[in-house]
Amino acid sequence: MFHLAITRLAQGSAILGGMVLIALVCVICVSILGREAISLAGSGDLRTILRQIGIGPVTGDYELVEAGMAFAVFSFLPLTQLTGSHARVDIFTSGLGPKVNAVLGAFWSVVMASIILLLTWRLYAGMQDKLRYGETTFLIQFPVWWAYAACLVVAVVACITSLYCAVRHLTGRPVE
Repeated sequence: MFHLAITRLAQGSAILGGMVLIALVCVICVSILGREAISLAGSGDLRTILRQIGIGPVTGDYELVEAGMAFAVFSFLPLTQLTGSHARVDIFTSGLGPKVNAVLGAFWSVVMASIILLLTWRLYAGMQDKLRYGETTFLIQFPVWWAYAACLVVAVVACITSLYCAVRHLTGRPVE
């Protein structure tokens, strides 16, 4: 039952990250199309008309992509950890046998859980700083701490998932 809850949590996080990526692709496409429309219009009246009706690049598109990509990265961590889909180089370990590989799997699962916990802790500290100083993005004046808070939520999901995976590996019941 607990495994199913962790799986659903990780899958939900990944789906949310995928939806954010799709939204970012749409923002980028609209921005590029608007930028090209303005460029093709030249410097005359058509350019002015296009700008007046709202056609042009999306203001703050780089800022939105930066925040959205950070969120997406953290969103995919739980499912990646749960399924053991991190990049591996097993050329040396493939011939070591199942017991040694189980010990190595447990070791790396604990290391990954520790790293994710460290990242989450530092993300929280960074969010506190951004909130305290009221930092905003340059163009759209988006409060930077909002992006940190969104990333923190999915980072906590990654912590829960990675700790679960570490415990499973240490007890000899890997989730992979």
